[in-house]
Amino acid sequence: MNEQATSGSAVLEINDLAVGLGGAARSQRVIDGISLHVRERETLCVVGESGSGKSVTALTVMGLLPKRVLTPVGGSVRLAGEELLSASSKRLRQLRATTMAMIFQEPMTALNPVVPIGRQIDEVLRVHTDLDARARRQRILQMMEQVRLPEIERIFASYPHRLSGGQRQRIMIAMALVLKPKLLIADEPTTALDVTTQKQILTLIRDLQRDHGTAVLFITHDMGVVAEIADRVAVMRNGKLVETGPLDTILRAPTMEYTRNLLSSVPSLVPRPPRPRTDEPVVLEANELGKIYREHSFFGHAREVAAAQDVTLTLRKGRTLGIVGESGSGKSTVARCILRLIDPTSGRVRLAGHEISNLSRRLLRSHRRRIQIIFQDPYRSLNPRITVGETIAEGPVNFGVPHADALAKSRELLELVGLPPDAISRFPHQFSGGQRQRIAIARALALDPDVLVADEAVSALDVSVQAQVLDLLDEIQTRLGVALLFITHDLRVAAQICDDVAVMQHGRVVEHGSAAQVLTSPQQAYTRSLIDAAPGRGWDFANFRPVETAAMS
Repeated sequence: MNEQATSGSAVLEINDLAVGLGGAARSQRVIDGISLHVRERETLCVVGESGSGKSVTALTVMGLLPKRVLTPVGGSVRLAGEELLSASSKRLRQLRATTMAMIFQEPMTALNPVVPIGRQIDEVLRVHTDLDARARRQRILQMMEQVRLPEIERIFASYPHRLSGGQRQRIMIAMALVLKPKLLIADEPTTALDVTTQKQILTLIRDLQRDHGTAVLFITHDMGVVAEIADRVAVMRNGKLVETGPLDTILRAPTMEYTRNLLSSVPSLVPRPPRPRTDEPVVLEANELGKIYREHSFFGHAREVAAAQDVTLTLRKGRTLGIVGESGSGKSTVARCILRLIDPTSGRVRLAGHEISNLSRRLLRSHRRRIQIIFQDPYRSLNPRITVGETIAEGPVNFGVPHADALAKSRELLELVGLPPDAISRFPHQFSGGQRQRIAIARALALDPDVLVADEAVSALDVSVQAQVLDLLDEIQTRLGVALLFITHDLRVAAQICDDVAVMQHGRVVEHGSAAQVLTSPQQAYTRSLIDAAPGRGWDFANFRPVETAAMS
């Protein structure tokens, strides 16, 4: 399906764009005949699963495709009437920041870690304007105020690692908008952010768009985010445009099966039916757990930061306990203390009846097999140099299992997580993100643990893949009886997998109870604020209607 734009009515016009592998005209196409337009003060959301071509489309517009790997082989891309595909590298550099700008998904990889924030934004102004140093500084501070950063003088002189994820993303927005470009491309800018920070960033983009008249091309796989920010929606799959139209039309009356499936995969904020409580044994206990970090300055002054305080949790066999909260709330600190990846400052941790919080590293080793972790990023948690079979077998071999038996167990586990038998001899880079996360789950199960810790294990996945992994974890629990400690900032995910939920703020548990109780009748204002900030909470995506309509019927 193609979308025609009236010439001159759009800031960005993409017509019949094709991008191929390599430079040959008949090469395999990763983008095939895409036509889109974005008008002034309009937000077009481009959605689709990983590999659909969303980011390749954005990089083509910016002129940032990897050379000799991906090449435009047809079509037209016009920015404010100027053709970009035939523009020189010098001209594209001039257009970036002045006429178009891009916000990337991960600000820590986009920002220079050894250069203060102020100098990084100043570089944009030095290259593209004739302003003197004083005028540049004044404009930078004004822009930092506009993106609602606190203590702007301090942040101006700070390095990226001293800022939170939300603050770093605001810096990226400030850098992108400091020259008031006509087009802003946002490539998954809120994926890794907690719900309250995500809501602030989405509101900020909307406000800045209104004030500056910017056209926004917003790339995301999160339909909840789409419901919050889009004017129009374009759905992509396998490099082609599946469906496009106004937001309300796409959400209420999607015409294509792929779009309907994408919407139906969005997890609901309504908790799943509660599982009956059992008298299964307690496999994990944390009692008044605390972790204090001590920072020493150059002048010898010490500062204490309480990352976790008096955290008490209980987890029974076959149950799922979710720990939710904003970034910096202490969720991952608690998980790492329980795993003994870091040592708690105070409190106790009992694993399958054994006290492990004060064990030495040598004595702790025998208990490691009882608790395993699934990390957030399957791209970084798997060794790229060894096969999948060896990756899964490594743990059992380290605990004395014969190599042949460990490989046989690897085959069984790959079948359990829904991967083909030949996966055992392949390498991680040969799999998609969702498949890699399945491999990570298989590796965690290789030692027959009593407890699995999933630390944001589905936050980087597409909604459809996310749903598959959540179903897989539920199936594994039913079959094996393993307990699951699930760390997440996404309340919709927590509603679909957790039996019980603990809400953390500033290192403390502020609310704890069944998922149904906490997510439908929260007692604390902080919990209510998290629920209110969840993107798309006003839509019943699976039934293509607003929640109010669903509630009345």
